Amino acid sequence: MLKEDIIKREITEANLRKEKTRQRELIDTLESTHNQLLHSEKMASIGQLAAGVAHEINNPVGFVGSNLHVMDEYLNDIFKVIDAYEKESGHTVADKEIDLNYIRKDTKEMLEESLDGITRIKQIVSDLKDFSHADEQEWHSTDIHSGLNSTLNIINNELKYKASVVKQYGNIPRIECIASQLNQVFMNILVNAAHAIEKDGIITIATGVSRDRIYVAISDNGKGIPPEHIKRIFDPFFTTKPVGQGTGLGLSLSYSIVKNHGGEIKVNSNPSTGTCFNIWLPVEQSKLKTGKNGEEEFHASSTLCTTKTIGVTSR
Repeated sequence: MLKEDIIKREITEANLRKEKTRQRELIDTLESTHNQLLHSEKMASIGQLAAGVAHEINNPVGFVGSNLHVMDEYLNDIFKVIDAYEKESGHTVADKEIDLNYIRKDTKEMLEESLDGITRIKQIVSDLKDFSHADEQEWHSTDIHSGLNSTLNIINNELKYKASVVKQYGNIPRIECIASQLNQVFMNILVNAAHAIEKDGIITIATGVSRDRIYVAISDNGKGIPPEHIKRIFDPFFTTKPVGQGTGLGLSLSYSIVKNHGGEIKVNSNPSTGTCFNIWLPVEQSKLKTGKNGEEEFHASSTLCTTKTIGVTSR
């Protein structure tokens, strides 16, 4: 009887340990989900703030640009008056202390540079508004190339010192999606690509279409991902970056976003040649394929690029 009691007690303790393990796993899952929701809310707030800042910047940029154009016209008129005076009087306005020809040339160049700077600021502001789409959380028909270009412009400072970007865009249709979320996916992958490159690297973005799906393949020739980490890169909070430099949520959120769009995200990596992310997305949400045959067809074609550099077609 004592032996039976011991066996029962051991079984009960084993069951309690299993239950405790299941509860711990559930708590970890809930905590992970909670943190992802907090991160999503934070990104939404940042998007709203960015859109507001972009709107406020538009006003001063607009009148500065307008004033520069008017100033250019005024200076042209002034120089015409000076030219006419010199022609009629036979005297030159310039002297040893004033090189009028240099002033004329330098003023023109400064105005052109200033106007070019204003144009670039307006483009960045426009891209920032397109990138954030703070007021759009619904599904819309979207040009993926526009989203990629906006994202590249926004994170240009992260990329320009590390790598050159090669665009290998195909002829793809507009797709039904939440643009701001996909822009977040592109940003996460592109920034990670830049972090994997020490200097003078290449980041290639290729797009194309196959039947009712489009693909975006982002590859780099950086240090690659170690084989032991490949299976974990989409896990919440997994990061190889030093403490304080990465949350481990970027790729996890990207995976969730792509899945929510009915798509698939795959990765190929080799420490010696670099990494390539393949993102497949349906053109229309209403025409998502269901059933075993559709899934097999999709998975069979879901790996596009290897870690070799994709051929350059445009820059």
